[in-house]
Amino acid sequence: MLQLTDVHVRYGGIHAAKGVSMRVAPGGIVTLIGANGAGKSTILRAIAGLVPQRTGSIVFMGKEISGMRTHDIVKLGLTMAPEGRKIFPNLTVRENLALGSYSRTDKAAVAQDEERVFRLFPRLKERISQPGGTLSGGEQQMLAVGRALMSRPKLLMLDEPSLGLAPVLTQEIFEIIKTIREEGTTILLIEQNAFGALSIADYGYVLENGRITMEGPGQKLLGNPAVQRAYLGARVGAG
Repeated sequence: MLQLTDVHVRYGGIHAAKGVSMRVAPGGIVTLIGANGAGKSTILRAIAGLVPQRTGSIVFMGKEISGMRTHDIVKLGLTMAPEGRKIFPNLTVRENLALGSYSRTDKAAVAQDEERVFRLFPRLKERISQPGGTLSGGEQQMLAVGRALMSRPKLLMLDEPSLGLAPVLTQEIFEIIKTIREEGTTILLIEQNAFGALSIADYGYVLENGRITMEGPGQKLLGNPAVQRAYLGARVGAG
């Protein structure tokens, strides 16, 4: 479904991604884990067409998307819920969701997708007329994911969906991510919460200083001593 080959990204003098190659197969959850500043968000931004300077190949559904405009990439079926949520605080929940479907003309299907979002996130339906800025952090994250789903993506990219959330909400978000996958949407998940991400991922990649250093099935990486030392130390020590 998605194939990155030798992708390099530079911000000014910073070489943020250094020859990254990875693939996302349809129907699964793939996670990219790494420390803060490793380059995880850079990779997603490159895929989404938000980084202008890059080399290498990015192919989605058999089509080279390097150099394409972001809104054209979204129309192909690839959408991102960005880090920090980036909702519109003065717009209502329903208006924020409507912006996720701005390029669609199939009104009946859009209405169905809105109901799907409300089924996944019942709290959003309860707050349908509230401004986004009045929602809690967890509810804003739900709204960001819901807005991305409104484009009916084939591949949904999630950038740090658990960032800043309490543990109980983090678990809820991960459960919803599994449900979204079970309903047919492929997921590319970027997370600092390595334990949570690898626990639900079919396949994972470890990014260090802009390079992929390890990869494998999620459960295999979860049991890898090097991954445990680097990213799961607190949990391993506690258990």
